[in-house]
Amino acid sequence: MANTADSLDLYAKVEDLLGVKEAAPALYAHYLLFLNTVEFDTLLDVGCGSGDFLRQMQSALGIPQVKGVDLSPSMVAQTCEQGIDAECIDLCDLKGTYDVITAVFDMMNYLDKAQLKEFLSCVKEHLNKGGYFLFDINTLYGFENVAVGSYIVDDDTRFLTVDSDFENGEYLSEFTLFEKGDECFKKSQETIRQYYHTVDDIVVLSGLELIVNDEVNLYGLESADKRFVVLKNT
Repeated sequence: MANTADSLDLYAKVEDLLGVKEAAPALYAHYLLFLNTVEFDTLLDVGCGSGDFLRQMQSALGIPQVKGVDLSPSMVAQTCEQGIDAECIDLCDLKGTYDVITAVFDMMNYLDKAQLKEFLSCVKEHLNKGGYFLFDINTLYGFENVAVGSYIVDDDTRFLTVDSDFENGEYLSEFTLFEKGDECFKKSQETIRQYYHTVDDIVVLSGLELIVNDEVNLYGLESADKRFVVLKNT
């Protein structure tokens, strides 16, 4: 079952409570180091979220043209607020081609096998000849040892619980959010799904050439929780 716009919007509301921003710089460094070695003029970030990645890459590299797409209207609004061109649209419906396409912070893990196959086909269609597709995915170790369990966090206006389990290659997270209103708390509840994919499977489905396949250890554990991958449209 696919993630819905409601589930993506709920995630957008609580992303800052999940430690994503704290872990992001270490992950972004892999993207920056590679992009600093190649020449390109256009970059498209799929699943752009709040736009922090695009803003940081633009600031560091001075990319002539950057654009973000996301299926969450709330995320697109946040990206636009940072002065970055963004659109609430599926990649497959987007016009134009790009030198570089990115999918950051396990965006690919939100796609099941059928969605992944279609998505990668659309990546290749929107990637210029000689262009690069950069992404990161969760490792099996990351799913089994980092993401599983219960998580509770709150600030002055929100109380969030997340209960997660990983089984048969599918990761389910039950998000329950209480938002403080004028006189009471408003409750929202959504299920967010992620799926385990191997680099080999992605390479085969994409029809692109594997250039980089590096381990990423964001949380200092005994094994890598992510892989940073670069494919090229040769």
